[in-house]
Formats: sequence, C-alpha cells, structure tokens
Amino acid sequence: MIRWWISSFQLAELFISSVVHLLYGFYVYSTAVAADLSQALSECVFKSNVSLEVKKQDPSKSTVDDLPPIVLVHGIFGFGKGKFGSFSYFGGAEKKDERVLVPDLGSLTSIYDRARELFYYLKGGRVDYGEQHSKTCGHSRFGRIYEQGKLNVPPFWHYPQWDEDHPIHFVGHSAGAQVVRVLQQMLADKAFEGYENTSENWVLSITALSGAFNGTTRTYLDGMLPEDGQNMKPLCLLQLCRLGVIIYDWLDIPLLKAYYNFGFDHFNLSWRKAGLWGLVDCLLGNAGPWATGDWILPDLTIQGSIKLNSNLQTFPNTFYFSYATKRTRKILGVTVPSGILGIHPMLFMRVLQMSLYRYPTDVPPPYKGYRDEDWQDNDGALNTISMTHPRLPIEHPSCSIVNDSDCQPLQPGIWYYKIVEADHIFFILNRERAGVQFDLMYDNIFERCRKHIFRKTSQTLPNEAP
Repeated sequence: MIRWWISSFQLAELFISSVVHLLYGFYVYSTAVAADLSQALSECVFKSNVSLEVKKQDPSKSTVDDLPPIVLVHGIFGFGKGKFGSFSYFGGAEKKDERVLVPDLGSLTSIYDRARELFYYLKGGRVDYGEQHSKTCGHSRFGRIYEQGKLNVPPFWHYPQWDEDHPIHFVGHSAGAQVVRVLQQMLADKAFEGYENTSENWVLSITALSGAFNGTTRTYLDGMLPEDGQNMKPLCLLQLCRLGVIIYDWLDIPLLKAYYNFGFDHFNLSWRKAGLWGLVDCLLGNAGPWATGDWILPDLTIQGSIKLNSNLQTFPNTFYFSYATKRTRKILGVTVPSGILGIHPMLFMRVLQMSLYRYPTDVPPPYKGYRDEDWQDNDGALNTISMTHPRLPIEHPSCSIVNDSDCQPLQPGIWYYKIVEADHIFFILNRERAGVQFDLMYDNIFERCRKHIFRKTSQTLPNEAP
C-alpha cells in the first residue's frame, strides 16, 4: 500500500513538473514571437526615421574594435543572439557595453561539444569536434562554418584576431561557466588542429553566474541514476525531454529550427538523413547523443563534473569570479525555501525538493566525504556549494567576498566568490523581475572587466608597487 502511494505521488509530481515546464517554454516562445512582431511593425511604420538615424552614425568615432570582447555564454536550454528573435537570454545585459558577444551554442549538447563550437564562433572556420571524440560519440566530425564578412548573415566569425595579445573576458551562466573552463583548458592543451599557438592566456577573465562547477543533485531528481551519473531512469522528466527533442529534431522544420535549435545537428537526427528507422533507433535509445552520453545532463551530475574537473586547471594569469545563488534558509536546523514571492513559480518546488534530497544509502556516494547537509542550500537548479568555485575532486584557490570591492586589488589565479540571494533564473530572461539588482550586478561585472582587470607585464609602472 505504501509503495502504491509513493508511485502515485511520483507520477503526479512528474505530470505537474512536465506541465509547468511546457507552459513556461510556451510563455518564453510566445513572448519572443510577440516581441518580434511588434518590432517588425515598428520598423515598417517608422522605416524612414530608422534610415535617417543610420546615416547620422559616424563609424570613425567608434573605438569598439579596440576593446577586448566580453562574451556571454548561456546555460542549459539557453540561446544566443540570433535565436528567439529579439528575445535576450541575458535580459538585455549585452546592451550595457559596446563590445559584447552572445554566441548561440547547443542548448542540450555536451560541455565538450559546446566548448568546441565556442572556439570557432570566435576564431572562425568550420567547427571541428575532433576525430577521436566524434567516432566515440557517434556523430559527424565537422559542424557549421563561420565565414568572414556577410555581417548580419550568420554564421560569421566574431573575433578572428583572438590570441594571447588580444584576450577575451568570458561571463558564463550555469553550465556556460563550465563550458568556458573546458575551452580554456583546450587552449592550454593546444587541442585545436591547425592552431598550434593557443594558450590559456587567450582568456583574460572568467565570471560565473550560478556556475555549474561541481554538478547538481537536481540531475538525480530529474531522472539521472545516482549509481553512475550517466544513465536515466525508465520513467522520468528527462526521458520525456529526450522524446520531445528527438521528435523536434527529426521533423526538422526549418522555421522552428531557425528560431530555436537544441544543437544536435551533427548527430544527423533529421528525417532527411536518419529516415524512419533512425527515428525508431533514437526513440529506443540505440542511437543519438543519449546512447553515447554525449549530451549535457551527464556532465551536470556530480560524477560527471568530477570527471570533467579532473582535467581542468585554474591558471595563474587569469582572473576568476563567481556569483553563487541561493534561495534557502534554515529554520530550526531545517533547510527550507526562503519565502515564496522571491522564487520563480517554476523553481519553488525544485528548491524544496533539492533542500530535502537525500543521496540513496544503497549506492556508493559520488565522492569520499559527501554529506547531504552540504548540498541542501540551492537556487532551484544548482546547489550553492557547487557554484562557489571548483572544489571536486580537488579544491581550487578561492576567496569568499561580501562586496565586489572586497577583492581589490585583484589577484589572478584565485576564485573570488560571492553568495547572492537569488534563484537560478533571477539574472536572465526577465530583467524587470530582478529590478535594480540586475543593473547593479551586470554593471559591476562590466566595470571590473573594463577598469580593473589587466594582464601585468614584466615591467613595473611608475605608480605600481613592485
């Protein structure tokens, strides 16, 4: 009888969670479409005024090209500029600085694949996922081509001069922060064929917003098996997500794919290439990214993050910052959500679930010394302990701060982290929801990049202490 009640509760939770996610996805999609229609109408009505404004611009007065780009890297289910019309994943934060790039990477592809895409988005050329990796994971070695010129006609490259003398600032949200770390390690390892001069010094700074450094217990609640962190439960939210993505990609409707793409084009899931039997194979789990584990969720388990982190370094010449978010508090020693109004409706139940989660006692813990109480504080998607700085399998140098000014003067090679009262999507998608906190945080990030971060040379300036 007890088992029946537990099963009923799990099915009800799965149904409610699925409906909430679908409704929120529809809300975002419809908002983007409405914004595009409104913009198209405005451009049509005020076309003459727009033309006059363009003619008045004086490109000779602009020094934008002299600034190191600030690259905003989205997280899971995210999108970059050019997708979802004029809707902004970062809530319009990219408008705060003259030299901000927002790449569109695979929203559900693995962190490895996304790091490769990010390199070619910036440097140019045809995306090369690597021969060995592509064979192992069962997808095409090459992806889209980023060409020179043809502005506003993607895909084109964005910073071909990128090198050690022209480094870049990166700001990554959620899994996007881990993507940047993997990219920096690839640069240090000279992992891009035809680019033998890459180094970790191509990255000037990394700022993480709710960065997924050490995995999250959310993956197990959504269906990843805690036994291995690779496979999924037969019936879970992630299985429903998998079926939806397979059908979406197999139908391959150009209008929809141009508006939003999960990023699995290199797996050739389209009906044009896979055919009907290819669809059946994917649905049965015998083909596609879910068969080889080359997608984002295994990378976000604690085990998957430890595997990734074992090959990633914190480099001595790069500046590192992290904003870790939490929406929990302790009452009589019990971790609970910190109010209702401050948490997005889609995330409130998730915050509660994660604060109550207990790792199964009948399977080995994900690492030696794991304690459930360490992982109870969360923002509805990631555990706060995971977001501060890389700490598994080894602890990286770190320093906790309360105010952004506390880390002055800045030192490279150290993760400065600050814990912020916010849920996982507080600083993205909806700018109005975060209010003044949105502007304060992004203003601080951009000001730090522009005024306080620079790479020291061997020379000592007159006003600089040796």
